[in-house]
Formats: sequence, C-alpha cells, structure tokens
Amino acid sequence: MKSTILKRVLCLTTLGCSIALASSASVADTYEVTVTNLTKGQSFTPRLAITHTAGKVFDLGQPALPELATIAESGDVAPMMTLLSSAGSVITGTAVGAGLLDPGKSQTIMIEGTPGTLFTLLSMLIPTNDAFIGINAVMLPMTGSASYHATVYDAGSEPNDELCVNIPGPVCGGEGASPNASGEGYVYVHSGIHGVGGLAAATYDWNNPAALVTISKK
Repeated sequence: MKSTILKRVLCLTTLGCSIALASSASVADTYEVTVTNLTKGQSFTPRLAITHTAGKVFDLGQPALPELATIAESGDVAPMMTLLSSAGSVITGTAVGAGLLDPGKSQTIMIEGTPGTLFTLLSMLIPTNDAFIGINAVMLPMTGSASYHATVYDAGSEPNDELCVNIPGPVCGGEGASPNASGEGYVYVHSGIHGVGGLAAATYDWNNPAALVTISKK
C-alpha cells in the first residue's frame, strides 16, 4: 500500500501523468496562503505548502510515507521537499512558512500555482508525538479566494505515549523522529491529547478544525 501512495507523490510521475503534462504548459500565478492556528495550546511547525497537478501525499487508512512521518514526528520538511523535487513537472510550487505558528496567530506565505490544479499543506502540531494538520489536494481557486478548515491527522508512525522524551519543541525538548518506533501503521484522524503521559489534556488537547487556511489568487 505504501508503494501506491509513493507513486502518487512521484506523478506527483506515474498516476495522472496525462493531466500533469497537459497542465505543465500553463502559466503559473501567485497565491497568498494564510494559515491561522485555531487551537488553544498547540503550535504548528514550519508549514509546507505544495501546488501540484496530480496525486496526493497521503491517504486515510494507508501507511504514511517516511517523509510525511518525519514531518509529523519532528516538523522537518526537508526530506519531503527532496522527494517532491523528483516529481518533475507535476510540482508547480513549494513554499515554507518559517518558525512556529502559535495559538491564535496567523501567517501568510506566497506560492506559485496554476489555477484549477491542486494544493496541499502539511505541518506538525507540537507538543504531540506524530500529529499533523493536512489540507490534502484541494483545488486552487480560479479567481478570488477559497478557505478550508484543516483537520489534524495522526501519521500512525509513533505511539501516542504523550511523553516529553519523545516529543520535540519548546514545551518538551525531546527527540523528534523515531525510526525504530511503531505506531498504528496508517494515517487516521487524530484523537487528541488525553493526559496519559506528561501532557495535560486541559492545556494541549484540541477540537477539529485546528486551522483555517485561506488561499487567495493575486
């Protein structure tokens, strides 16, 4: 199953190639992407925005790509960007919102894209083990703006022990990526913080949606 998702990322080079090749000649436009953190106690790690002509980076109920697991566990977007760089004409733009986005805060980033093709956004929530917000292959607006509420997903790549030793960032200061750990094994809608480790649910739990994402064509 993982190989199927990987193929989607790379056409993002195999699935939807005819669409990608047909769209690659279109002139890219500039889009403003504004991300607002709607949680009370979670921060978002650097936000990776992607515009693309085909495919999805993840599917619910299927294993997460290792590069997605790295984002969800440590907030590191570099491996995913390296993977996307091999996708050729399918990727029309990437952009990263730097730094942490704290509760109640907004940030706007600029990205190139072709109207009517696809947009994806990925970012880890901290402090969590392997939670991430995902806008998963929605259509870029032809004109004006479109707004989406982002759900929090679990990458299924690390146990949700809620122990600071296994959680990076300023709250916990623990380890990020856990390549030797095993989680549920598939991506699903995250069930939140339950206070089973060192994190208080009253402080760090959330209800979906966790973010508001507005995409505006310039």
